[in-house]
Amino acid sequence: MSKNLVIVESPAKAKTIEGYLGKEFKVASSMGHIRDLPKGSGAIDIENNFEPTYEVSPDKKDIISKLKKLADDAQTVYLASDEDREGEAISWHLKEVLDLTDAKTRRIVFTEITKKAILNSLQSPRGIDIDLVNAQQARRVLDRLVGYELSPILWKKIKTGLSAGRVQSVAVRLIVDREREISDFKTKSSFKVNALFDLGNGKTLVAELPERFDTEEEANQFLESCKGAKFTITDLQTRPSKRSPAPPFTTSTLQQEAARKLGFSVIQTMMVAQKLYEAGKISYMRTDSVNLSDEAREGAKNQVYAAFGKEYFQPRQFKTKSSSAQEAHEAIRPTDFSMMDPGMDRNGLRLYELIWKRAIASQMADAELEKTTATIGISTNPKTLIASGEVVKFEGFLKVYMESGDDEDEEENSKVLPPLSIGQNLSLDELVARQIFSRHPPRYTEASLVKKLEELGIGRPSTYAPTITTIQKRGYVVKEAREGVERKYKVLTLKENNITNVEDTEITGAEKNKLFPTNTAMVVNDFLVEHFPDITDFSFTSEIEQEFDEIASGKLNWKKMIDNFYRPFHKKVSATEKVERSSVGKSKELGVDPKTGKNVYAKLGKFGAYAQIGENPDDSGGEKPKFASLRQGQFIENISLEDALELFKMPRDLGLFEEKPVVVNIGRFGPYVLHDKKFVSIPKDIDPYDITPERAIELIQAKRISDANKTIKLFDENPEVQILNGRFGPYIKVGKKNVKIPKGKEPKDLTLEECLTLAENAPEKRGRFGAAKKKEPVKEEVAKAAAKKPAKVAKKVAKKTAKKAPAKKKK
Repeated sequence: MSKNLVIVESPAKAKTIEGYLGKEFKVASSMGHIRDLPKGSGAIDIENNFEPTYEVSPDKKDIISKLKKLADDAQTVYLASDEDREGEAISWHLKEVLDLTDAKTRRIVFTEITKKAILNSLQSPRGIDIDLVNAQQARRVLDRLVGYELSPILWKKIKTGLSAGRVQSVAVRLIVDREREISDFKTKSSFKVNALFDLGNGKTLVAELPERFDTEEEANQFLESCKGAKFTITDLQTRPSKRSPAPPFTTSTLQQEAARKLGFSVIQTMMVAQKLYEAGKISYMRTDSVNLSDEAREGAKNQVYAAFGKEYFQPRQFKTKSSSAQEAHEAIRPTDFSMMDPGMDRNGLRLYELIWKRAIASQMADAELEKTTATIGISTNPKTLIASGEVVKFEGFLKVYMESGDDEDEEENSKVLPPLSIGQNLSLDELVARQIFSRHPPRYTEASLVKKLEELGIGRPSTYAPTITTIQKRGYVVKEAREGVERKYKVLTLKENNITNVEDTEITGAEKNKLFPTNTAMVVNDFLVEHFPDITDFSFTSEIEQEFDEIASGKLNWKKMIDNFYRPFHKKVSATEKVERSSVGKSKELGVDPKTGKNVYAKLGKFGAYAQIGENPDDSGGEKPKFASLRQGQFIENISLEDALELFKMPRDLGLFEEKPVVVNIGRFGPYVLHDKKFVSIPKDIDPYDITPERAIELIQAKRISDANKTIKLFDENPEVQILNGRFGPYIKVGKKNVKIPKGKEPKDLTLEECLTLAENAPEKRGRFGAAKKKEPVKEEVAKAAAKKPAKVAKKVAKKTAKKAPAKKKK
């Protein structure tokens, strides 16, 4: 029996910590949260001052039993969950569920999993900080109230399955607003002038005219004025400058930089960082502080001295701009700066190197630069050209790390100018005026959305990744790449006193891993903005976050804060119940189809947005309307009649393959190719309206190969039973039922009898809300239904059941 029990959140962390402690300590894991609010509206007693009811998760009952036995046997129980509100709440829930007394319980916290940090925390234990717990409870209760009251409204007024949340709705609004900014953006063109001078010996000088010309005519006039001109350096300015390093990482800056430099998603960054933290390689990864401890700065100093020399070191202590940040916490940093390889997989190594470089660079000297600007006069025109460049005189922190920017076209390193002198005459090679176009505001990436949320004071380090994951899972936002479109531009070139004017093309508007709103997001956002302005208001949501901070510091009662929010919110919910479903902008009349004379609509349906020609049939059995799904990037609010009619050009006939027609169409589950009665899905990156016959045939042949590899075994005596290869490995298919193959069983050796037995014993597939699907009603059930219901209804039930029953054989 161990005298002391230490309870942490994860098994990986438990294993690391157990290695640091002696035999008198047992380290166990709670596997995260052990209890939570149960599903349903009864979890919070609104009339009893918002008293929450918690229940132990079913999958945690065995863990609780084991922890309770270990706690009963121990003299002291150390609760060592993470050092944030979520971690504090986990410790509090453990204390409650395990029935731990104050005398027996100690709370310990640490920002890194090292032997020194663990032993230090054991020397200074404390009690549970109930203010931090209450801040977490307030967030959980408020978000539950918002979700459980708003979601049913969305189901009734828009469509079932929708959800809304305090932070997620603001995140969606940011993306919707940006999409509308882009849609309303009017591109303007101008002409940018660059000059290329030949300095001899293979050296060139590139200069630029600081101003832009609005029209082709103005650009041409400038080039005309430069015919026969002499170009001379009239001024040469050289001045020293410095560049300072960025502070060490917070959660949001790590997510942003990992996206830029490593291509990681926000959730991927947090998963890899969690593994590094639990292995004791980095400090805690959920933080909004840029502070480094004295010990960490000393470690960085020693590493800089050893690796680069004394002149590269410059001690710094950064201050966090966010008023809500807790300076007692630390930025994300290595636990040991002398460790270059964390012994993790490739992604772990890459993220560790990024964290190491950023933290080390923050304690290094400024980079010393020399910026040179050359002004070039034109003898025939009062305008001047500018050539600029910079030379790094002392690398400083740039020897290790350079922060990336959000601009995809950003050049990290400026060009270096060749030796120049005032009065020097330059030989013009060519003067080029190129048409350029203004660019719309960029769409958000996951990382830039996190940055925006942080700037607005919305969410906290622990909420960024879950929020971005949720809005994608709910179908409000899609992250994808989209191809650009071809655009023409003009280039005017003055060379050897002759001006040429050519037209060229470029691809513009290509997007990679950007966040796009769906039509559902547009409709839901507009509904919430109109009827629940507070929920989508940036400053209001930020104020709520500040109130959580006040609760955490003991300045505000959490139940009073919930009451202040809930009462007016609930009144709006009640008022919105009366809103007519037809008034919600789910449908738009576009005009009349010239071929049929029927009305054309754009609507939001169960499976997304679609166009419709004709009216919905009434009970009298009118003609059914035609439907076509909207294309990628098309929105109900701005699709035109012409665009909608274009959608009805499906199905497309692509000709014959193996003497059978190849047809492209869009169905309920997306675009497909139909050939020889077989359906082949068209991948997302291929537009069904543009797919070529050659590409369609490639998809058909690829599907044949896939299907051939899918079948493991068939049974001639019962074609309904098949053994197939699936996405998650081999399985048995019996009719419409899929059955797992037990471990140790070789799929190809299974007999028909074994397959049928496994199918018979397999549990019923659970429905959407966890309930097992109902079996077919038997005769007795039909009889009971007939006795209880009116004759008409009973007749329908019996008729329905009779259809499903096998037909009797004739004698």
